[in-house]
Amino acid sequence: MEFFGKALNIVKQSSQCLVVGVYQGKKPKLTVSASQLDEASGKQLSKILAQGDMSGAEGSSLMIYDPLNIKARRILLVGLGGDRKTSSESMRKAASLAAKTLNARNIASADFLLLDAITDSELLTRQARNIVEAVDETVYLYQETKSGRKEKNALSKVNLVTDRKRLSAVKAGVVRGVAVSNGISYTKTLSNLPGNICTPSYLARQAKALQKSHGIKTTVLDEAQMKKLKMGSLLSVSRGSREPAKFIIMEHKGGKKSEKPVVLVGKGLTFDAGGISIKPAGAMDEMKYDMCGGASVFGTMIAVSEMNLPLNVVGIVPSSENLPDGAANKPGDIVTSMAGLTIEILNTDAEGRLILCDALTYAERYKPSAVVDIATLTGACIIALGHHASGLFSNNDKLAKELLKAGDSSGDRAWQLPMWDDYSKQLKSNFADLANIGGRSAGSVTAACFLKHFTESYDWAHLDVAGTAWKSAGPKGATGRPVPLLVEFLLGRC
Repeated sequence: MEFFGKALNIVKQSSQCLVVGVYQGKKPKLTVSASQLDEASGKQLSKILAQGDMSGAEGSSLMIYDPLNIKARRILLVGLGGDRKTSSESMRKAASLAAKTLNARNIASADFLLLDAITDSELLTRQARNIVEAVDETVYLYQETKSGRKEKNALSKVNLVTDRKRLSAVKAGVVRGVAVSNGISYTKTLSNLPGNICTPSYLARQAKALQKSHGIKTTVLDEAQMKKLKMGSLLSVSRGSREPAKFIIMEHKGGKKSEKPVVLVGKGLTFDAGGISIKPAGAMDEMKYDMCGGASVFGTMIAVSEMNLPLNVVGIVPSSENLPDGAANKPGDIVTSMAGLTIEILNTDAEGRLILCDALTYAERYKPSAVVDIATLTGACIIALGHHASGLFSNNDKLAKELLKAGDSSGDRAWQLPMWDDYSKQLKSNFADLANIGGRSAGSVTAACFLKHFTESYDWAHLDVAGTAWKSAGPKGATGRPVPLLVEFLLGRC
């Protein structure tokens, strides 16, 4: 898929399709570009709208063929809703609807005229990025494990049209949108791969490949190296699998040498059967998605590299499988983490925190400006927030506000939950420094409180993406979240 920012004469442009907006009202209201086309066509657009075939509401559209006095072969009208300012969400919905319509009609290229009346350059860049991300999301195809003839999108090229005065801001938005979209698509494909292909070793090879393709410095630690580092908590999880654990480190060095990096830590459980505390069989196939947090770190590192952000960013992905075996963790076992804290394993299905805690301890060596971990950690977070927002926990209010703002700006929202000391008491163990679960109540909170024990030396935030990283239906698959949030957060630190 190709995207470009262009300054074009929309009346004289030979286009397969011009995409323009219409606002909702008692009478649909044309945008600036739509009005120009209306004038050139002898009010053809106004006459068609007067017949009531389109309201301008979000989700409404109308294709006009062979418009009068205009070189374009088609004009696609898309509804922007009643807000004349056009919110980011409305823009994304309109762009997505347009892409779906164009693709269904086998239209290969189109010129989007949806950036009318935006004078603020920052907002213009934001909305251009929104269009690119929405279109790319709509036409995403997973093909990796399908045989036979590969499915192909008809739509392959989109121009975002503006005037010359605003062209540089639009082009900046296109560059960002393409980088983020590439990161999202990579994240989704990695997450959608089955567990028999996407193993910890496969993730390690993919990281090495990014070193060649994107210049991201990559280091992979094997189990012997992890043992020397005393990562007893992480290694306890991989004991039940024939697949060896891998500890993946990716570094983007875009800032000054002396600048403290932002560290992203992503849970990389490539398949989670629950271990001895085995999960129910129903929907267990979805446990291939237990590495979505790790996949989002991969995707974010790709976007950061392609934008060449002037930041130092470190991505850490501890990766393992969690399966039942004679050597696997048993309920009641006690393991020692890299930090030296002992952990009583009351439930072997609470394994994500066991691999993350050693990764969070490892992150200390970078003397980070901030650490954000991302994990499909608890089903309890889905009960609390559904599939709309990721759960956010932090030991630093300023960092939490940065992430919340980034979520709102990118449309990839999060919601902060508490981590009061009262919750930490639920992790008390008679036999170890702490237990790996805190009972049924406030499961997502106690999971975050567990991780907090390993982050006392730096500013830290935890994103529980169990409800946002994948969809179980309509259609089933990974979403690529929270790559947009993470990239927006990093952009805010540039």
